[in-house]
Amino acid sequence: MLTASIPSFWLGLLLIQFFAVKLGWFDTSGYGGPGAGFAPRLHHLVLPAVSLGAVSSALILRFTRASMLDVLNDDYVRPARAKGMSEWRVVIRHAFKNALIPVLTVLGMTAALLVSGSIVTETVFGLPGVGSLTVSAVLRRDYPVIQSTLLVISGLYVLINFLIDMLYLWVDPRVRFS
Repeated sequence: MLTASIPSFWLGLLLIQFFAVKLGWFDTSGYGGPGAGFAPRLHHLVLPAVSLGAVSSALILRFTRASMLDVLNDDYVRPARAKGMSEWRVVIRHAFKNALIPVLTVLGMTAALLVSGSIVTETVFGLPGVGSLTVSAVLRRDYPVIQSTLLVISGLYVLINFLIDMLYLWVDPRVRFS
């Protein structure tokens, strides 16, 4: 619950303070030099990824747990247990697939949170990206760049929602869109 309630930029500042300033394990900002290889660039992305992913993963874990507890008490799970199936098989084969629909919905909303949270997180960590481009365009009042970045972000939202809807069909074939 603690990680779900902390804003990603604040968690990022705490991670910078502890892991970069006190321990010296990571750099405080940037993405590596122009000639940096793949591994150093990944090393620079650890703290931003943790700060964005911790909030989202806490939310997804809460919804997965609640959905699984709800599904495990449904009537169609009892016959599987009565047949003598192992608890692991009951959970994976019967319960998890039915509990996945609300979790997929949360995944779609979380993806939107990740895109919007990346704008501030990129600024905190000094990373080049769509978020920092949007912030710098707003500060310069560069309206064509603002419009194009918002169009890209909106297109990402639509694409993510479309993919989540297609996953609904794959997980539960009874779901049909008219």
